[in-house]
Amino acid sequence: MKLGFLKATWYLFKGYWGSEEKWKARGLLAAVIALNLAAVYLLVEINTWYNEFYNALQNYEESLFWPLVGKFTALAFIYIFIAVYAIYLCQMLQLKWRTWMTDRYLKDWLKENVYYRLQVLRSDTDNPDQRISEDINQFVSLTLSLMIGFIKQLTTLAAFSVVLWNLSGIFTLPVGSHEFQIHGYMFWFSLAYSVIGTYFVHIVGRKLIMLNFDQQKYEADFRFSMMRVRENSESIAFYGGENSEFGIFKERFSNVISNFWQLMKKTKLLNFYVNGYAQLAVIVPLILASPQYFSGGMTLGGLMQTISAFGRVQDALSYFVESYNTIAQLVAVVQRLFGFKEHITEVSEIKKNIVETENETGNLEIKNLNVRLPNDKILLKNCNLTLKEGQKILVMGKSGAGKSTFLRMLAGIWPYGDGEIAHPASESLMFLPQKPYLPLGSLKRAICYPNADENIPNAEELLDLVKLSNLKDSLDKIEDWSRILSLGEQQRLAFLRALVAKPKWLFLDEATSALDEPLEREMYEMLKEKLPQTGIISVGHRSTLREVHDTELRLTGDGGYEEAEIER
Repeated sequence: MKLGFLKATWYLFKGYWGSEEKWKARGLLAAVIALNLAAVYLLVEINTWYNEFYNALQNYEESLFWPLVGKFTALAFIYIFIAVYAIYLCQMLQLKWRTWMTDRYLKDWLKENVYYRLQVLRSDTDNPDQRISEDINQFVSLTLSLMIGFIKQLTTLAAFSVVLWNLSGIFTLPVGSHEFQIHGYMFWFSLAYSVIGTYFVHIVGRKLIMLNFDQQKYEADFRFSMMRVRENSESIAFYGGENSEFGIFKERFSNVISNFWQLMKKTKLLNFYVNGYAQLAVIVPLILASPQYFSGGMTLGGLMQTISAFGRVQDALSYFVESYNTIAQLVAVVQRLFGFKEHITEVSEIKKNIVETENETGNLEIKNLNVRLPNDKILLKNCNLTLKEGQKILVMGKSGAGKSTFLRMLAGIWPYGDGEIAHPASESLMFLPQKPYLPLGSLKRAICYPNADENIPNAEELLDLVKLSNLKDSLDKIEDWSRILSLGEQQRLAFLRALVAKPKWLFLDEATSALDEPLEREMYEMLKEKLPQTGIISVGHRSTLREVHDTELRLTGDGGYEEAEIER
């Protein structure tokens, strides 16, 4: 990471707290902090109650017993009410913060084709879906937990340090012929004990940070491999690739288990230390206070109050010891989340050098167009074309010549290139890839995608045109249509989208590869009849495509190109 952990955390933290929702957020946080401060005040009152109650027991003052029980009951009920609402309001704040961050990350991920560019660049940002869904949730919950916990413990420390200082009195330490008086000695011992404990817990548990980071990565990789099998189940079944996939599962799951074993071992050592540290802190105040108690300088109530106060101070000073595992998780989450943000920023800064303008002629004009790969290899150099409205162009060339990349350039999603492109309004352009994307939902939604309006007055007639009459009764059914429909059916559904959208220019990237030649020809003839003014640019390998286009654009793959009319 380019920034340190604290700077990265601040970068992630400040967005929400300086946003348009900042006053609501700050108000909620102030309410949570106020409730926690009230809880600390009640703990101080309960600590004072210990003195009163145990002194009454020691002095056999039965008349004070029930009033003191009643006082404790009232304090306990108020404390419970405050504690419940402190958690409730904290969860409300967590929900609002997570919603805001998720919204921003989703927008940043989707804008300017960042999600696509991350794949093109083969960025090491693994599983962005997990980073948005899980890492943001963990960052918000862990940050709030640690921040509010720190404020509460700091307040507890301030309140009970005074109590413990006053209860400790003066400890006289004889050294040779001199005597040294230590005021508030139990406080100083607690402070020294906690500082030493915090240092050693870091030594014991620091390797947990990277182990937690790796665990998140390995878990996500394992889930992703299973998701790929679900999405490509038919292909795997045809190949009989079950054993191969099982081997991949075992390999990735072995990473999960191996890393988790390391995590378990380090956590075991940390837990030994933390629990030993906590148990030792139970007996220490008794040992330190016992001389005063047995000498008569301290009552039983004072002893119990001192033990309680020491415990509170010790808990406050030991906050980082007991929260170390949580801090380790937060460090790993911040590294993943901030790394994701850095990569989003990195690919967003790759500016397109294409000058796009809109015209009213309906033509597609390409001037001085250069298309490159990320490694700067030239695919197309100084391309100048004027494609007339309604013209049908077939883009051909050997594999790797840049045919699909040429279409990506025209779509504006390929950032490696420069030149000028003048075309009708962007909403008048439509691209049909080889494998159409079908969103979850009704068949109407799949047909109208990406438009939200699902009103198709002549839907049944259009289904007849693309030879999908069997789906007439399924227009309102909600299904995973990418799983139900074959690739050929999906490609015909994409043609139906074009009929609904009526674009000025239609770009097809091997969009009929799953259709037989007669059906392919029929689909193109249908477009010619129903959308006579629509220009078509097709990428394909079949020679039969020449019969349904009037111009061939052949790419050589070394920067050259040839444009020629197709002779019938």
